[in-house]
Amino acid sequence: MEASTWALLALAGFAGGFINAAVGSGTLITYPALLAAGLPPVTANGTNTTGLSPGSFASAWAYRADLRDRMSRLRWPIAATIIGAAFGAGLVVALPSRVFVAAVPWLVGMATVLVAIQPILSRWVVRHRGAEGTVWPWTGAVGIYGGYFGAAQGVMLMAVLGLVYDPDTQRANAAKNILAASANLTAAVVFAASGAVAWLAALAVAAGSVPGGYVGGRVARLLPNAVLRALVVLVGIGATLYLVLGR
Repeated sequence: MEASTWALLALAGFAGGFINAAVGSGTLITYPALLAAGLPPVTANGTNTTGLSPGSFASAWAYRADLRDRMSRLRWPIAATIIGAAFGAGLVVALPSRVFVAAVPWLVGMATVLVAIQPILSRWVVRHRGAEGTVWPWTGAVGIYGGYFGAAQGVMLMAVLGLVYDPDTQRANAAKNILAASANLTAAVVFAASGAVAWLAALAVAAGSVPGGYVGGRVARLLPNAVLRALVVLVGIGATLYLVLGR
């Protein structure tokens, strides 16, 4: 790859890490960038997860004040997320690559729709939220999806956490970041063990995702969500068309 390609991957990693910290759909930025760099879909997926996982932990670190007194309650949800993500990533490497290639346009399209309707989901969660419930079965289920692909994993987690964990958006977002980081790291280990990671490309994405994740976590309280959501939706629509129409 040329130097400009590495720079673009790092830039995509910064944008992906930033968006993951605030909204949770950074894969819609980084995955198409890796495809455009010439990586095959399964390798692009493994590389994307590996490159974004350090940024996820940087986002969680930025929210550490909101996590400090909650880690004991998040212990089992994190464990369930790890198990689910390992299973989801295992499906990617165990099934024929054509299954993943066929599924990804639908997954990206679904993720784009979820980002677009996030305000509606949030209002629904507020209306229907009852008493705090058991968190780990829900995070385990989202972990399977996150391990398999991951786009809009954060949106799904925010909906679940708002219902059964905490109605406070910032506390839910803090939990979302540590759960997404756990899922991404677990899936990255599975992908690395199976050889589905292009390490130099992953390092380029990580070089951007770490500062992007930290900065995104720090400014998430001040971020104009509507503008960011519109950007993510536009990128998602473009990525869906790119995948459907072919390279």
